[in-house]
Parts: sequence; C-alpha cells; structure tokens
Amino acid sequence: MKIGILAVQGDFAAHAAMLKNLGVDSVEVRTPEALDSCDALILPGGESTTQLQFLQEEGLDKAIRKFVASDKAVFGTCAGAILLAKEVKNPKQESLGLLDITVLRNGYGRQVHSDVVSGPTTLKDEPLEMVFIRAPIIERTGQGVEVLAQYEGKPALVQRKNVIAAAFHPELTGDTTVHERFLKMARERLRSNREVKSTETSASGVKSNGAKAKRASKR
Repeated sequence: MKIGILAVQGDFAAHAAMLKNLGVDSVEVRTPEALDSCDALILPGGESTTQLQFLQEEGLDKAIRKFVASDKAVFGTCAGAILLAKEVKNPKQESLGLLDITVLRNGYGRQVHSDVVSGPTTLKDEPLEMVFIRAPIIERTGQGVEVLAQYEGKPALVQRKNVIAAAFHPELTGDTTVHERFLKMARERLRSNREVKSTETSASGVKSNGAKAKRASKR
C-alpha cells in the first residue's frame, strides 16, 4: 500500500517519518499524476490558504475530489482538516468541501497559544495526546460524522466513511493510534475496491462469453 502525502509546505516530513515507523511506504504528492499512483492520501498541517491555492493551480483540487469519490482514504490534520471541511470560518474561505464539518481557523489561538494536551477518545482506553498549533476548532459536525476524540468538549478527531480529519497534529507525538486508524481504514477501502473491480471483471467476462456462445449457436 502506498500513501501519498501532499508536499506543498508544512509538516509533511513528520507524517512520512510516522508512516516509516509503522512500516508503510509514502510518496510526496505535488501533481495529479503523482496522486494517481497512491492508495490513500494525507493532507498535512501548514497554511491552508497557501495549500488551497496550490491545489487549485495544479488541478489537484479536482483530483482529490475524484480520489475521495472513488472511495480511497484521505486524512487531513490541522490545515488539512480545514481543506476537507464543508464550511470554513474566521475568516471564511474556500475549501474542498469533502467532509460535512464547520471549522473556525485558529480557533484555539495563534502560534503563542500552541500546546500539548490530552483528551478522551474512542480509539483506546487511555487519553489521546494532541499537539495543537494554531489549530482550528471543529464547531459543527454533520450527519454521519463520527467523533473519535474530543478536547474541552469539542470534536478534535472526526471521520465519515473514507475521510478522517484531526484538528491537532498526531504526527508530532509518539502515539501512533490515529495513524493506525487511518491505515486500517485505507487497507479496508483498498481491499473493498479490489473486490469490486474483481467482481466487475468476472461479470464482464461472463457477459462476453455468453455473447460469444449466443453468436455461435446462431451459426
């Protein structure tokens, strides 16, 4: 399984290091062609406006929407969560709109308010360590969005189908829990997609053989 990491700016190298520790290959993504070879994608932290501008200029915004529509897994952290959100406020800006959440940019404060905290999670019994750096607040979650972790009573890690978003930076901790969840989802999606393709190929073969048999019987 090959995981793509958007490598425009921000902390994409930290995600690559985390994946390497988990024994998973990653590739830096800067073009739609690079994304085509990936089985899943990570949108890292950084500056969301800069990243969005790059995505739009390179056509990666359309490619990522197609990627999600094909049921491949996508994981956004901090700025990546902002890019995935359906609605962005404080201030309002465009996004990919792939996850039905509303986020407030810099909701937890500016750089000087960055902090390492912990909060409850459904992924394990112990609290989850979270690194907040100019982090967005997930103000609203839409129907079907599952809250996987919270901080101060607000969602901090959410998932809907094949899309996960974290308001914090799990790649800057020693805890692999969040990345393991993403990789598990990515493998499940990859396996499911392969099974669907295999079924479609088999059905196509049966249909083709049936048509040949019908033509032969006519002769």
